[in-house]
Amino acid sequence: MKATWNGEVIAESDDTVVVEGNHYFPMDALKREFTTFSNHRTTCPWKGQAHYFSLLVHGDMNPDAVWYYPEPSEAAANIKDRVAFWKGVQVSE
Repeated sequence: MKATWNGEVIAESDDTVVVEGNHYFPMDALKREFTTFSNHRTTCPWKGQAHYFSLLVHGDMNPDAVWYYPEPSEAAANIKDRVAFWKGVQVSE
């Protein structure tokens, strides 16, 4: 699977976990040169607290487009150390 935004591959891996229709990529598949800090947080009732990265590609910012659960609940343990995408990031084979 491949995640792309603004003409760049943000992450690529043959090892994704699908939860609620979202592909979670291994954290080490994320190309960190395209990420920047975000202090945004949300809470999922069954997965726990999500943390975010923003994307910065070719001078364009996509705030909070990458999320992950640093300490997921036991029910969501399979997405620990994984990232998922939204806000216009295309995930495809």
